[in-house]
Amino acid sequence: MRVLIDECIDHRFRLSFPEHDCWSARYAGFGSFKNGVLLREAEAAGFEILLTTDANMSKQQNMSGRRIAIIVLRARTNRLMDLLPLVDGARAAIAMIKPGEIVEVG
Repeated sequence: MRVLIDECIDHRFRLSFPEHDCWSARYAGFGSFKNGVLLREAEAAGFEILLTTDANMSKQQNMSGRRIAIIVLRARTNRLMDLLPLVDGARAAIAMIKPGEIVEVG
């Protein structure tokens, strides 16, 4: 899977998913894009999943017809040490999520 790690997440988090093609938003050239633009550009670039900690994303975005899915990581903070315990849940979500879906982990 092609997975995009939102810029609100430490870029090192992508190293937790060596079985997937993971990019940080900044490295992919999407740094500072607003949510709607980020989703559109990520889809155009072939990303299938966006990992984010932005809980408002599910309320702000209409996902019908989207080819990308969103996994929202719910941790105490967006610091790496708080996100690492969610890796197994994120892997499980990646394995079963479908385009246009939003799944919360944590």
